[in-house]
Formats: sequence, C-alpha cells, structure tokens
Amino acid sequence: MSEKQRLRVSTGITYTAVLDFSRETVLYLARLLEAERRSRGTRRATRRLGAFRQAVLVLRWLLDNTRIAQLAADNGISGRTCHRYVLEGIAVLKAHAPTLEQAIERAKAAGHTHVMLDGALIETDRCRVPGPSGGVDLWWSGKHKRHGGNIQVLSAPDGFPLWTSPVRPGREHDMTCARAHGLLTALDAAAADGLVLIADTGYEGAPSSFRLPHKKPTGGELTPTQQQFNKVIGAIRALAEKANADLKTRFKALRHVSLSPQRIGDITAAALAIFHFEKGRTA
Repeated sequence: MSEKQRLRVSTGITYTAVLDFSRETVLYLARLLEAERRSRGTRRATRRLGAFRQAVLVLRWLLDNTRIAQLAADNGISGRTCHRYVLEGIAVLKAHAPTLEQAIERAKAAGHTHVMLDGALIETDRCRVPGPSGGVDLWWSGKHKRHGGNIQVLSAPDGFPLWTSPVRPGREHDMTCARAHGLLTALDAAAADGLVLIADTGYEGAPSSFRLPHKKPTGGELTPTQQQFNKVIGAIRALAEKANADLKTRFKALRHVSLSPQRIGDITAAALAIFHFEKGRTA
C-alpha cells in the first residue's frame, strides 16, 4: 500500500494535550466522585473509567466545553455514558458550592463592608418553550436578544464570586429572579448587621437597605448630589461585572450551554465550587 493510500484509510490523528488545571484540582474532584460511588454502593471495576479519569473528563467539559462526542471517543465510551459521567461530576461539585446563607455568613466573617449583586445571562441553544405571554419563548431574553438562563451572582467587594443562584428563564428580569430566590429578604436581614448590598437599577423596588443608583426622573434632572452618588456607586459596582467575567472566562461551558437549560444553575454552581478550590478562598 502506498503512503497516499495509508493516509486515506487513517481513522484519526492522535495528539498530546495539557489540561489547564493543577493535579490537586483533578484529585479534589476525583475524591468527590470516589466518595459518591461509595455512597451509592458502586462495586469496584464496574465502571469504564476510574474516578481520576472521570474527573479529567468532567473538567475538560467545564473548562473547554469539549463536545460530548469528542470526550466519549477520547475515552472509549459511549456518548450516553459520557453524558452521564458529566452530569455526575456537575452534581457532586454543585453539592460543595456554598448556599446563599453560607455566602452571607462568610462575607460577614471576612469583614466585608458590602457585597454586590448582578445578573448574568448564560446562553443556551434555542428552546421552543412557550412563555406566559404569547409569541415569546420562555428562555428568550428580550434584553440580550438571545436564548439563555438568568443567574444571579453575589460577589465580594473585590469582585470575587461568592454565590451563584439556581437558574431562572432568560425572559425574567433581575428583580423577578431576586424575589424568586429569596434574595431580598436574606440581604435585607444582612444589612441590619452592617453588610450593605450594592446593585444596579435592575433591582428597583428592592428594600431601602439596598444601595442603588438614582434613576433620572421623567422630565427632570438628577441633583448634583445624586449624580455624585451615582458615580461612586458605579465605580464600586463595576467590580460586580468582574465576578461574572471571571467565571465565564475560566469556564467555557458557561459561555454557551447545549444541555437542558434547566441545568444551567447546576453547571454554574459546579464551576463556582472549582473556582473556589483553585483560588483557595470562599469569601
């Protein structure tokens, strides 16, 4: 057989890749997966992949949004098995992400004077799920002009993400989502202990303890004092965007989700758990 013929029948190219995670991070997830297998009573040698290789698979998906078909081929498993492995990894990581109550208590313990709240849209494939109003998909965001899920992100004064919410349909506004997650009550109570909440005008109608920019009145102008206040709030709040950007930059899986949009909240929480472990901090 000629060289040209041999190249034509070749089924693929093998190459070396490096996963942009430390070995400690992979071992961390592997330990969680191994503990989950023990809790389920999974017998040894009944899984195609060990906990370490499954951890690598899950982290590849989170980090690079590697296609399920590619991960399956690389590991010699079926697409269905690979999909199940990814969901298992997401579930164990989500279980180790902080709750809202934990995030607030950690922020207090760290001595933060304030925390910031901001909404993020995690894009998803088109979902023809009817919304409450006719002609608009449930997951369509009119603000962003694309399909996705709304995630609320609570961050520290330096823009470090402390907590991420479960997902709400992209059509819902930030204030609607905040109410659904019980954020207004929890953060208003935290304000009584001196932890101020700073947010943008998307949370208009929040308790008076929230610090929001002044909106320009209809037919009027903001006073010089109000304008200066808005500049200060805007400068402080700019770091809230950093929390969203850090998660989306580190984890490409958060840039566009092809799984069910109902899983967006779990995926974001899983990414947050890994982010906290990597940075060695939670507040």
